This record gives sequence, C-alpha cells and structure tokens, in this order.
Amino acid sequence: MSADAITASASTASASGSKKSLAGVFLIIGIIGLVIGLVALVIGINTHNSRLGLSWLIGFTFWFAVLTGMLFLTQLSYLFNAGWSVIIRRQMENSLAAFKWLWVMLIPVVILPIVMGDPGLVWKWMNPDAPVPGIHETTVGNDVLYLHKAGYLNVPFMIGRLVVYALVMCGLAALLRKNSFQNDLTADPKYWKNCRKISAAGIFLTSFCATFAAFDLYMSLSYHWFSTMYGVWFFALSMRLGIAATAVLCFYLASKGRLKGIYKQSHAYFLGCLALAFTVFWAYISFSQYFLIYNANIPEETFWYNMREMNIDGSKNSWWWVSMALIFGYFLFPFIRLLWHGTKIKPKSFRFISLWIMAFGLLDMWFNIIPIQKPADNILGFKTYPFLSSALLVDIAMVIGVGGICIWAMLRSAAKHEAIPIHDPRILESIHAAE
Repeated sequence: MSADAITASASTASASGSKKSLAGVFLIIGIIGLVIGLVALVIGINTHNSRLGLSWLIGFTFWFAVLTGMLFLTQLSYLFNAGWSVIIRRQMENSLAAFKWLWVMLIPVVILPIVMGDPGLVWKWMNPDAPVPGIHETTVGNDVLYLHKAGYLNVPFMIGRLVVYALVMCGLAALLRKNSFQNDLTADPKYWKNCRKISAAGIFLTSFCATFAAFDLYMSLSYHWFSTMYGVWFFALSMRLGIAATAVLCFYLASKGRLKGIYKQSHAYFLGCLALAFTVFWAYISFSQYFLIYNANIPEETFWYNMREMNIDGSKNSWWWVSMALIFGYFLFPFIRLLWHGTKIKPKSFRFISLWIMAFGLLDMWFNIIPIQKPADNILGFKTYPFLSSALLVDIAMVIGVGGICIWAMLRSAAKHEAIPIHDPRILESIHAAE
C-alpha cells in the first residue's frame, strides 16, 4: 500500500468516523451520571455517610486506571519503537484527551467535604477531631500512628501533590498528542522523535505520579495500613484495564469503519499477549503483597486483610467472597482463556474477555476502596461497609457518568484527527503487521 493510499484511506475513515451526535449522547449520559453522583455526595456529607463519598472515588478511579494504562502503553510504544502498535497508539492518543477532564472530576470529592464541614468524609485523617475506629475515645489528632505520618498526610500537602500529579500526567498526554498530530500535518520526523524523547522522561514521571496517587487516594483511606507494593498493584491494574479498554475500542472502530481493514488479527493477537502477561503480573503482585503481610504478621498491616475476610464472630463476610471472585474470576479464568490462540484473534472471544477484565477490574477497586473502618458499638469498636448495599447503584452511576465524559472527550479528539498516524516512519509495518 502506498503512502498516498494510506492518506486517502485514513482521511476517508476519519470523515466517516466518530460523529458529533454520538459525542453529544455520551456527554449527556456523563452529565446525568455526575449529577446523580453529586447529589449522593452532598447527601453523604450532610448525613456523614462515607459510603456515598466513596462512590465518587470509585467512578474516578476506574477511568483513572484506564487512562493511566493507556498513557503507559503509548509511551512504551514510542520507547521500544514498536511497529505493530502504531495504528493502535493513535486510538490511545485520542483517549488521552480525557485526562484533563478526569482530573477536574476529582475536585468535588476532595474539596466539597472540606467546604461543607465534613473534611474526613472519605479520608478520615483530614479531620483531626474524627474518632479513630477501633481505638476507643481517641481522635485522629491524638492518634500516635497518624502523628508519625502527619508531615505527609495533611490537607495542604495532599492537595498540592494531587495538583502536581494532574499537571504532570495531563502535560505528558498533551505533549504526546500535540507532537503526534503535528507529524500528521507536516510529515516532519522531528515530531515523532520528540514523542520518543517525551516518553523517555515521561515513563518515569508517570510511574512516580501513578504510584504516589495510589498511596494518597487509596492506601491512605486506612491510614494505619501501609504496603510498599501498593503502587505496583495499581500499575498492574492500570495496564490490564488500559489494554482491555484499547482492545474493545479497536474492535468497535474496526467494525464501524474507522479502522476497517486496518486493525487485523495480528494486532489483536499482540494485545492479547500483553493482556495475558499483565494478568500473570497482577496475580504475582497481589499474591506477593498478601503473602508478605501474612508472613510478617504485623497488626498495622494484617488488619487490612482481616476485615476483608471475617466478621466479628469469625464467620466469613461478603468481602471474602469478593476475594475468591478475584482469584478465580480476575486471574484464573482470563489466564486460561488467554492461553488459547483463538481467544486472542477472534473478535467476539477477545472482546468478551476484555470486557470481563474491565468488569473484574472494577470489582478489584471495590475490594480495595470500599471496606474502610467506621466507628461501631461493638467489642472491636469498628465495622466495615459490606459489599452489597444500595450505594452500589451510585457507584455504577458514577462509573457511567465519568465514563461518559471521557468517551465524549475521546470522540471529539477522534473527529478532529486522522484515524491513523499517516506519516509515522513505521506506519506500513503496522498496517502489514505479521504478514
């Protein structure tokens, strides 16, 4: 295929691709979901119901993991000068347009509780007067375990760090997108080289921001607990979700014409191999974290798993069943399915397993975020939120709401740019991958 043919094909695909009307539909869906989440958040603040605040965090986290995975994959594609992934990379670059909107959507759950007088709604350490669950007649401000971490866990520093993470990740996404799209317009290889340079520095910056964002947003929900492997768990989760979402997106675009005849079995196969690799990596990290904490048997660490396994009377709670679902549903089933060559190249099979991974990725987030301690009148002095509750509906509304805005941003970007990077030095290699 000649360069002129590629240009014509890409231009035609771009013209017949994502329509403004479709973007508008997702925008409306996103706004409706966010309004539901905002109403629930305000109710949670007024009634001191932390569970409703966590719903907003769930919605943000799911799409934050997806976009973080795509940012990693985009930079890795440039760093390794991969040929097969060029046409796939453009779809991820369009998706990265949502990063700035995503970080804006984090603001309500951080700022509203502070402004409305319940700063410890989601992160208990933000309110020094809040009682410490499990430690009778002790407040956060008098908790020795908090005082040792107060230099890091304080509101001004937390907000400052979040701003830095947002600026770095949005900045990297914007720079990669700008240079990639300029390469389409000018055919000047300097823009492609710029992307490789940005990725060389950006991969470290992204790793730093993703790791500490996981510490700040999720690990500090139970500020007594700590795990040096937690950032690596979030990286593994992000890569799995980023790969799965990219596969679903590419299959959709191939069926609707934008990538028809361009996205082929070989591209799906390579994505499937990555999905298999990070399925194993996620299992290794998750098991290693559990095993090391179990073996060390330090109370400040083991309680995190204990309250995800048993009730006060020693019986198994709902989170134990969730943990079993993660072992068999999020590791074993995808692992076995992805071992088969046919799963990775058949659109229906790979699309199904990708959606499965995304659904169980959401379950993994529930397992990590929802069961926080809250004061209770029992011998332990605390109880945890159960898995099954009416708040699950708010969680789903928030995932749909944040997702609607992210997909809207992606469709807007796709409508303005070529379907594939037509002047990338390795575009022909990508189109004819594995031929």
